[in-house]
Amino acid sequence: MPGNARAQAYQCRVPSGPVILPNVRRDGPVRRVPVGGYTLALSWSPEFCRFREGNARHARQCSGREGRFAFVVHGLWPEGRRGGWPQWCPTDRRPSQTEVRASLCMTPDAGLIAHEWAKHGSCMVRDPDGYLRITRILWNSLRWPDFDRLSRDRDLSASDIRNAFADANRYWEPEMVGLVLNERGWLEEMRLCYDTRFRPARCDARRFGPADAERVRIWRGL
Repeated sequence: MPGNARAQAYQCRVPSGPVILPNVRRDGPVRRVPVGGYTLALSWSPEFCRFREGNARHARQCSGREGRFAFVVHGLWPEGRRGGWPQWCPTDRRPSQTEVRASLCMTPDAGLIAHEWAKHGSCMVRDPDGYLRITRILWNSLRWPDFDRLSRDRDLSASDIRNAFADANRYWEPEMVGLVLNERGWLEEMRLCYDTRFRPARCDARRFGPADAERVRIWRGL
């Protein structure tokens, strides 16, 4: 399997019928601040699904019936210039069926697609379809090291993951790659940092996450 596919969708099938987009409930205040950059948050699907395989809400991503996934896009987030981030900018627009279906192998949860547009994308662009297209362009530009091999390293560190990703991707440096670990040290997310022109940029401390020397474990799934 090619390296870039190995850590994206192992297999993915898009449903033949209409994709239902649920109504999105706001979970915080409207916040408008100038945008100073962006974060592409990538969830490590085997860890996300580890205790959710019987959950109907996450059946597409976690049941194995619609595909098997590795990294998937959690969301593309605008970041504030002086800390904080914009969110929940008022909009009544919703992504089209065409763009949602085109994004389901990138983000296999239609509810998450709707939520990320309403919470984050609405503060970036006026057009929800444009938000999904920008996200897919960034997603499709990425190349992936062999995360199966990395997961078998008993001495794996945060630095090892950052360096492996940077080695696989031209223009990326380790300091541009943030990580999120759970309380037990398992990899949950990778957070890639961009400037206002969507060029790779150094992460601040909040997004960078664990120190390079910190040990990391990667769950491969069952």
